Amino acid sequence: MSLITVIGRGHSGTRLISHTLYASGMYMGRLINASGDKMPPQALYDACRVMAKYVKWNGDLSWDFDDLHTMDIDPEFTHLVETYLQDVLPPRNRYENYGWKLPETTLVYPWIVRMFPDAKYIHWVRDPRDCILSGHKTDDLRDFDIQYPHTDDIRERRAISWLYQYEIMKSTPVPKHCITVRFEDAILNQDETFARVEKFLGFPLGKVIVRPDSVGRWKTDDGVYDFEFLHPAMKEYQYI
Repeated sequence: MSLITVIGRGHSGTRLISHTLYASGMYMGRLINASGDKMPPQALYDACRVMAKYVKWNGDLSWDFDDLHTMDIDPEFTHLVETYLQDVLPPRNRYENYGWKLPETTLVYPWIVRMFPDAKYIHWVRDPRDCILSGHKTDDLRDFDIQYPHTDDIRERRAISWLYQYEIMKSTPVPKHCITVRFEDAILNQDETFARVEKFLGFPLGKVIVRPDSVGRWKTDDGVYDFEFLHPAMKEYQYI
């Protein structure tokens, strides 16, 4: 049996991989919304706020996640995550492949990896210039008790959220089973990309309809979508 979860910021196109996994027979909980998110999310949201207490904000766009990797996990966090996943985790579920997708899981990635070290993690990445064009629950990190420089610019808030989630993922030791997939590759080179994911997961994936016009939407956008503080990460993922 394999526990599988998707790690990626909201509006990264994670619904594509979620719908693909669901279409391939993976059990993803009793209730899933149109985005492929496991519902209801409140317990996981509360878990995000618990872990946020142990993230140190250094000011500006710098956070210290080091304590998360060595300290004892807060028991309240464990209880909330287990509550959220109660219908997914064995023994209640007897499916061979099971797991969940909820973008806010990225906010607690360090402790999720420690709770589930043998799980399979799909890191889902999208060009932030496209990712920040639409609103998401994680746009304002303060909703999850995460501190960051105040700004009234909603696009800048989204860009900071993208950066924070990139930084927390990068700070976390890579789990035993992990694959990184760019949304753009899944759209523009679907067969080859999903063949790689199939090999990683160990079971065949069903195909879902993709929309090539979902790549590069920033090119026709009239607003601000490019922030210099994102450039190092964008270079790492070969977006620039």
